[in-house]
Amino acid sequence: MSRTALVTGASGLLGREVCKAFERDGWNVVGTALTRVNPPSVIKLDILNSEEIEQVLDEVKPHTIVHCAANRFPDLCSADPSAATALNVTSSGTLAAHAFARAILLLYISTDYVFPGPPGAAPYFPDSTPDPPNTYGATKLAGERAVLAATGGAADGNAPRGVVLRVPLLYGHTESDDRSKDGVHALVDALWKSQDLIDAPADAKIKMDDYAQRHPTCTEDVGRVCVELARTYLADDAGAKKLPRVVQFSAEERMTKWAMVGMFAEILGLETGGLVAWDPTKEEAEGTSTKRPYDVKLDTGALREVGVDVRCVDFRGWWRRELHAFRH
Repeated sequence: MSRTALVTGASGLLGREVCKAFERDGWNVVGTALTRVNPPSVIKLDILNSEEIEQVLDEVKPHTIVHCAANRFPDLCSADPSAATALNVTSSGTLAAHAFARAILLLYISTDYVFPGPPGAAPYFPDSTPDPPNTYGATKLAGERAVLAATGGAADGNAPRGVVLRVPLLYGHTESDDRSKDGVHALVDALWKSQDLIDAPADAKIKMDDYAQRHPTCTEDVGRVCVELARTYLADDAGAKKLPRVVQFSAEERMTKWAMVGMFAEILGLETGGLVAWDPTKEEAEGTSTKRPYDVKLDTGALREVGVDVRCVDFRGWWRRELHAFRH
């Protein structure tokens, strides 16, 4: 019998790929969104409304939920902590409680920003001590704890009903006018914009972070990992495997945003003269910009131990394919 997956935030960058991954694996898939709905594949759900959550769960009857809906923008979370808490923490705990009451597996998508990431501290393991550097990381960590608390024990003695999956900076296919563009596509946009600033004075050029070490990971890979996790945790013998409740997934390639944009310039045949390498730590120390970690490389050993494939697409190769359509 075919299983059903419910994906929150299905109109977003990650949610779309998660839906595709489950569909490719033969699942019935229903996505939810607040505004960009497209019934019956993507239905409306206000994730802040407990009654709406219950109604959707009772109508869809999913075997697993992948909870992608979140405020994933650090600057926006810092600007409005109450709204970030409502979406990233309160609604996640509510969804988890309703899922647990119905014996539904919940995969909660979290972030590497739960860790502080000073130089020399990485890699981080699932049981490493979290210490978020900003409001975004703090709300996602609180969301993790709310989910784990609400799904504290499987009533039937089987595998955990609530699982946290931490991921780093994500990238994936977007349309040119897509509002859910990822932070890596934003670098391509900045590169194009910078072509008009090549002869501009230094203070007019676009600043590009050449400090923080990132591990950009493709949403296609994350979607596949979610499917493998769901299959593993729903297997008949899953309860005997003592499966972990927190797992992590990340690509191995490490680079700054400055290095990424240099790669894009090479692929597109553009110049980088309209950009300037920038170290944000001074502004962060002065409190004029949201603090980001230096390096929060996530160890993926827990996934490998439960049999999940942690290989990733090649970053440069993926972007060569993606940028071909936008070449001028």
